[in-house]
Amino acid sequence: MTLHSIDLEPMSLKLDASVGHIADLKISDGDRMLSPLHRAPWADDPQAEFPEGTAPNVKRLSGDFFCAPFGRNDIEAAPTHGWPANSGWDHLEMISQEDRITIAFRLKRLVMGATVEKRLTLIAGHPFVYQEHSLTGGAGAVSVAHHVMVHMQQGGELAFSPKQSARTPVEALEPDPSRGRSILAYPANTEDITAFPLAAGGFADLTHYPPGDRHEDFITLVERKIAAYEPSEDNAGLPGWTAVSRTAEQDHVLVLKRPEVLPVTMLWMSNGGRDYAPWSGRHIGVLGIEDARASPLGHADSCGENEFTRAGVPTAFELGKERAVRIRQVLGACAKHPGEGRITDLSTKADRLTVHFDRGPARHLTFDAAFLAGG
Repeated sequence: MTLHSIDLEPMSLKLDASVGHIADLKISDGDRMLSPLHRAPWADDPQAEFPEGTAPNVKRLSGDFFCAPFGRNDIEAAPTHGWPANSGWDHLEMISQEDRITIAFRLKRLVMGATVEKRLTLIAGHPFVYQEHSLTGGAGAVSVAHHVMVHMQQGGELAFSPKQSARTPVEALEPDPSRGRSILAYPANTEDITAFPLAAGGFADLTHYPPGDRHEDFITLVERKIAAYEPSEDNAGLPGWTAVSRTAEQDHVLVLKRPEVLPVTMLWMSNGGRDYAPWSGRHIGVLGIEDARASPLGHADSCGENEFTRAGVPTAFELGKERAVRIRQVLGACAKHPGEGRITDLSTKADRLTVHFDRGPARHLTFDAAFLAGG
């Protein structure tokens, strides 16, 4: 593991450059220190044993990482989630300005011939990390995704920007009962995320996590409005977003994106549903929030016609010799205040993010709306 650290109040971040994962993220909020991201129990165990062929991204599983392509690699040989999540990054520079710090890296490998760079920025007083990934040059097309992971000791409540549908793929994540369990129906599709069909009958409310015991499931949420994010001083922008309000941790974890760039959010529900190593039934209470331009069925499916593209939802970026693709995402957290209800909405203006609740006053967090607008 090769760690690089940046610190700027209230944020502290460590990147594992051997695989490009955020290994640790801490946010101070008053007298609280928040740790919003998950790190697998085996990631720091030198004695951990892995089945032959286990991808590096599983061995070092932590925080958030960038996938290109997302999921299965069936066009260009690479481990699951691509080289950005599985191989080394070279440190390029650290830029310190009056109110911000940016650290930059370049992937040691190419993706479909494209050069991949990562830039992480902290801004003084902002409870967020601002991430940009770029793919320059190359040929063909590639799907991409972030892979944010949040751990909840006692579950929590979920809220999202408006979605047009929620759907599971053709096959469950764990169809073999000798290896694990999934509880959602596969395939299934609904417009109501509070009533998603279960395999055994009945429905799950996806605004509560976990929806069941000892299960491994995967579902894709599609943005209702795949429109440009254009905030201004006087007019709130419309980012795509996910909010996780953790019960035991008493905080709100916030993930924001541009909906026209990353039009789907895939939820990986990893709650003790895998019995084989290294999971071994101990990967519990983890929610993956995977903002993406991708099909869950892999690189080739993402690059062709699929159930999403037929509905007008793009699932890949076109690469080219004179083309640069930039993907931006914002990740942060704040402590939960007494009397706050469920999150109902997030809105942005030029210098703030407002968190709205079904009871209690709205919260205003210092935020750089121009960062997402520039992606």
